[in-house]
Amino acid sequence: MGNRKIRLAMGQMLVEGGRPDANLARAEQMIVDAAHAGRDIVVLPECLDFGWGDPSARELAGAIPGNHSSRLCAAARKAKICVVAGLAERAGERLYNSAIFVSPDGEIILKHRKINELSVVQSLYATGDRLEVAHTSLGAMGVNICADNFPSSLALGHSLARMGAQMILSPCAWAVVADHDNESEPYGGMWKESYSTLARLYDIAIVGVSNVGWLTAGPWEGRKCIGCSLAVGPEGNVVAVGAYGEDAESLIVCELDLIPRQATGTEYAKMLQRRGYDGP
Repeated sequence: MGNRKIRLAMGQMLVEGGRPDANLARAEQMIVDAAHAGRDIVVLPECLDFGWGDPSARELAGAIPGNHSSRLCAAARKAKICVVAGLAERAGERLYNSAIFVSPDGEIILKHRKINELSVVQSLYATGDRLEVAHTSLGAMGVNICADNFPSSLALGHSLARMGAQMILSPCAWAVVADHDNESEPYGGMWKESYSTLARLYDIAIVGVSNVGWLTAGPWEGRKCIGCSLAVGPEGNVVAVGAYGEDAESLIVCELDLIPRQATGTEYAKMLQRRGYDGP
């Protein structure tokens, strides 16, 4: 079986802290717009219902499945498109920073709970407890969240790739200080390095989608989320980048190759050595 083209949309949407109804309405519109653009998958940001780090989630977040995920599932089913989205998840006494992969039939076929959470919000979100790959009609899809792809935590991406993922889809919330000067210090270099490293080693595509807008509560209150959503192809090349700015809301479309697996199990070690990787 040869390469397959995936028509993808990155829903770089405005997320307002503590306003889940308004945020979910924007997410639903992004899903509609992606379907009208002929996309197979739309990826939406991290914690899109309450906003990353917003303390309102502590009392108001619900379960998955639940009311918020049900709205996204209904929108996916109506639009007949795959949806990847980040939501706050209540599970007993714990709150997780989670993401779901929803099929075109509106079914949740994968749920990821963020593992590499920043220390400033560890009092809000519990540490994730799973890695999973969804085997779909489009191909094998892995999901993780934002800092799960830090250069210092690429073991998580390595694990998803070794589990068979042909593409990793990552809801994000990329934030900078209020007076950040993007001309003197362009945002995104770290993510391009991480994504390209994994992409080249495993012949996978990686997509990160950030929201835009000001953080109005929580430990990073006063910072701004600035988009710059990123899609990297299996050769490590940048395929698409979203605009920078707290008001840079947009739907970015691109096409990415899905490449059949070249190795499984213990075969990975030799393949990675040939490609210059000498880690575990």
